[in-house]
Amino acid sequence: MTLSVAREKCVFRSLMLGALLVIPPSAWAEGFINDAKVDLTLKNFYQNRNFLGNNVAQAQAVEWVQFFTLDARSGYTSGPVGFGLDVLGQLGIKLDGSPGSSGTQLLPPGSPGDVSRIDPVAKIKYSKTVLKVGDTVMNLPILRSDPGRAKLQTYEGATLTSQEIANLTLYAGQIRATSLRNSVDMDHHLSYGGAVSDRFNYAGGEYYFNQNRTMIGLWDAQLKDIYQQQYINLTHTQPVGDWVLGSNVGVFFGTEDGSARAGDLNNKTFTGLFSAKYGVHTFYLGVQKVEGNSSWMRVGATDGTSGGGSLANDNLNSSFDREDERSWQLRYDLDFVRMGVPGLTVTNRYIRGDNVRVRNIGIDNGTESERELIISYVVQSGTLKDLSVVWKNASARHSWRNSTTSDFDDNRLFISYPVSLL
Repeated sequence: MTLSVAREKCVFRSLMLGALLVIPPSAWAEGFINDAKVDLTLKNFYQNRNFLGNNVAQAQAVEWVQFFTLDARSGYTSGPVGFGLDVLGQLGIKLDGSPGSSGTQLLPPGSPGDVSRIDPVAKIKYSKTVLKVGDTVMNLPILRSDPGRAKLQTYEGATLTSQEIANLTLYAGQIRATSLRNSVDMDHHLSYGGAVSDRFNYAGGEYYFNQNRTMIGLWDAQLKDIYQQQYINLTHTQPVGDWVLGSNVGVFFGTEDGSARAGDLNNKTFTGLFSAKYGVHTFYLGVQKVEGNSSWMRVGATDGTSGGGSLANDNLNSSFDREDERSWQLRYDLDFVRMGVPGLTVTNRYIRGDNVRVRNIGIDNGTESERELIISYVVQSGTLKDLSVVWKNASARHSWRNSTTSDFDDNRLFISYPVSLL
């Protein structure tokens, strides 16, 4: 962390503490405490990945962990300007795994056992506008926390959300660091294309209309001195008889920014996910195309990448977002509620990409594919209500091999149980 960043954080936290100290006790009781909510989620996660081929560094990555996630959210103090505080606490216990079979990214590399992290965020509310400063989970099209493991990825910075105009939500913020899914530290070196930056700035808006069946989103993002990116997004759902049709389409435009630390960049990424739901059956078609001289632009860190999730063909192990890549997806979801097993769902998905370019190993027309089966069950009533059990089985195949890409078969078993403490 640079001295200037540390000084900015120290000044802000001092101001927030001073503001909280002068608030009368009655204001705390009226909103801050009375509207507070505390949840504890127990997450048991087992992953077994078998690497295929003769030149892999290790045959398997196998680990088993138990995580405890405490999510404490205060209300706001009374008055025109309300103050609040959220705290996310995470504790991970290693149940099984050895140095020779690490690499599932469930725990930090070389972790001998328990890991823990506390992420606080201060918040201020005026009318329908909320400013948060601290560590938070992000879920925006241009910046998402990775949901693929037991530990939640968090970002450090300031975020502003405003809903002063009906049906319109405005967003703005600056991110300075991230704690990845397999790390307990904050990494202040945000990266893309081998270059690092100390900040990510964004602004955007989403407007809902047509009885909330249609949404248009406009976004602008900047990874300072590396890339700038714009995103246009349109979603729509349409009942047609007994069917419900859906679409989520968008296009990303990206170029270099400032001193262009990753070089001259030019990227267009087109994405579209279309659905058709009939009773308990839902069918999906995903199409995606990357154009230009770079991959789709996303914020990473020096020890790994951040979450995808904004592209139609993003899945358990890949976003199919490499340079020049074209990909398509077929997916089928089945809900067993009408078969007498409410809470049981099954997802089958196949994604294939071609025309892949991997410059550092001379690949100009590579292919990759992934098959997924996801079976999920959520207990509907009784003492264990809301307990969920999820099994994810996947196979990934590529036409090329290098130090970061290999074929593998992957199995994950995830058991989660939420408990409301307040």
